[in-house]
Amino acid sequence: MYQIINEQSIYQYFGEDDPEMTREMIQIILDTNIKDLKELDKFYEQKDFATIKKRCHKAKPTMSYIGALKSRKLLEEIEANLESSENLNKSLQGHLNLIIEELNDFLISLK
Repeated sequence: MYQIINEQSIYQYFGEDDPEMTREMIQIILDTNIKDLKELDKFYEQKDFATIKKRCHKAKPTMSYIGALKSRKLLEEIEANLESSENLNKSLQGHLNLIIEELNDFLISLK
């Protein structure tokens, strides 16, 4: 059903018995980690690789929580090749757009 996120991973980390808590956690992920990663372009323009590394590192566990393992792999590759990772960031931004869409759909489906 989803291309990037994995429902089972979300339930594994947040449980299936408290949809309200799951909803809150997903919203926090959208408002913090995903928002932080969506801002990476401006740090590439400034060549602020320390901030890029910090934001990518901080977001890696989140990608595991939502089952976005390919996106987590991209974050690892960006961290490992900071100064030549602008194209990887372009791929990441595409993933993030889809993650936002899929997480919002997931939130709607929570009962």
